[in-house]
Amino acid sequence: MTKMAKAMSDRPITTPSDGQADSQTNTMADAPIPAPSAEGIAASVTAATKGRGLPPVHDWNPPFCGDLDMRIARDGTWFYQGTPIGRQGLVRLFSTILRRDGEKYFLVTPVEMVGITVDDAPFVAVDFDVTGGGQDQRISLHTNVDDAVTASAKAPIRVDRDPETGEPSPYVLIRHNLEALIDRKSFYRLVDIGVHHDGWFGLWSAGAFFGLIPSTELPD
Repeated sequence: MTKMAKAMSDRPITTPSDGQADSQTNTMADAPIPAPSAEGIAASVTAATKGRGLPPVHDWNPPFCGDLDMRIARDGTWFYQGTPIGRQGLVRLFSTILRRDGEKYFLVTPVEMVGITVDDAPFVAVDFDVTGGGQDQRISLHTNVDDAVTASAKAPIRVDRDPETGEPSPYVLIRHNLEALIDRKSFYRLVDIGVHHDGWFGLWSAGAFFGLIPSTELPD
């Protein structure tokens, strides 16, 4: 046996005691799970989609990771931890991974799902274009997050009215069950092109008629 081999064979082999091993295991088990963050969500969805259109959020079923301190105000402003998100590109990114299940809203990535607060509708329709006329008229609405949709049977316009004041709140379906609140200036412009049909005052678009208010309730 060489001197080196003999020295190695004579040296006692030490291993962690059971107590030390348990301590290491417990330390790993007790390590806190990182809380969801806007930055982490943005990174996850960017890596998953690589800019290829709208992410398939309804095909993703990740675990629910709690609520995120994020809110969409009625005017369409996105807030994170109480501060408006100033980067429009980031707002747009978050808007593409928004999902509504029942009355709750979530941001969804392939690896996590977090709840957020939406004061009214998640989007705001801020402008529209009109082509054609009569029943062949087509109304294309544009949102604050660069979505566009043509009002149709699959993307209907509807109006809620405050039961006390009668104030209208008009909406258009953007995708799945996510709606945009039509802003006031756009709604007034829509009213200007409205017509009467079957006892209702409303709008034609893509062959569908959307009643805004009963004709009998309009002032003479």
